Amino acid sequence: MTAPAMALRSAARAEPGWLWNRRWDLTWISLSVVLVAVPYLLYLGLLEIQPILQPLVRSFGGDVESISRNAVNAFVALAVGGPHMYATFSRTALDTDFVKKHPRLVWSSLFIPLVVVALAFFNLPLLLTLFFFWASLHVLHQILYIVELYNHRAPTRLTRLSHLSDYAVVLSSLYPLAAVRIANGTFAIGTSNLSEVIGSIFPLGPWMVWVAGGMFAVALVVWLVKSAIEAARGDLHIPKTVFIGLTVVASFFVPLLPHLDTAFQGMNLWHSLQYLALTWMLNNLRVQRGELDRSPFVKRMSVSGSSRRYYLFNIGLTIADFLLALVIFLGIRYGLGQTFDFAFDRAYYIAILSFLWIHYYHDHYLFTQPQVIDSRETVPAPA
Repeated sequence: MTAPAMALRSAARAEPGWLWNRRWDLTWISLSVVLVAVPYLLYLGLLEIQPILQPLVRSFGGDVESISRNAVNAFVALAVGGPHMYATFSRTALDTDFVKKHPRLVWSSLFIPLVVVALAFFNLPLLLTLFFFWASLHVLHQILYIVELYNHRAPTRLTRLSHLSDYAVVLSSLYPLAAVRIANGTFAIGTSNLSEVIGSIFPLGPWMVWVAGGMFAVALVVWLVKSAIEAARGDLHIPKTVFIGLTVVASFFVPLLPHLDTAFQGMNLWHSLQYLALTWMLNNLRVQRGELDRSPFVKRMSVSGSSRRYYLFNIGLTIADFLLALVIFLGIRYGLGQTFDFAFDRAYYIAILSFLWIHYYHDHYLFTQPQVIDSRETVPAPA
């Protein structure tokens, strides 16, 4: 899989208003929203072949539901989830200039795995609660980052209302139906009911639905009216509007699905594919501007024609992380004598979240730098 490469192959010139061009944006940024349904459909398909899975289920001491759920999680993590989080380091820890400019950001990241390990063993529900909210904020922050990248490519200057309405509808879209699930006590990730954790912090109730739903309704109406006015004036930024519209629809309805961890893997799949494509493209632009000359390893993965190398490198790191998870799993399952679900969940979250949270941490800075896309004088060669 060489997503950024394939996307740029047909690009002769950058097109005004698009991050790269119409085909690239629609394929990897907007219309790839169809991938949101893939993990859940795969999960349902595995449930339909229970007789085939029974021998595997018996050997691990689990059940078909847990095996299917974890198989989908592993597939998404290996294909794009893991590669996308390691791609971050090509813009941070592996970039010599970045480390020199931001040493505190890089070195403070080492404390994150310690927090993950402690919570995995002593309070897994709290770990998953923090993971869900940080993940949702990270996904929304990436969406806002893409919106800002589009704003830097906008043909006309945007008003403050336009900025605020875009932000408001994106930030509020994920939570109305999630609030319903939390208030009803059915907001569960895997075997952990996060409604109980949230309820221990503050009382649950219909007020959550009214607040979340009301904020989204107001934001949606303002955004629709704003977009209609911009369209009437001929100022509507169509690429950005299409992206925001599809994002809002997907974010709003995903929490409605019964099995939330698998449902959110759909958002993760879409989010990760966007991230891989964007990171390679932005690094390629930085190579052409001479910004990676002091980071030869990253430069080799970012020059035109290198996206296969870039993806395989990130796949290699993902496989290494899976092997780490396997070692942790075997230690907990057989060394500590714990159940399959106990060992699998903790091994998975320790190995994955340690690096995933560092990825979140670094991206909260990177996502404040949309000006990286501003220089478009040169065109990447086919990769």
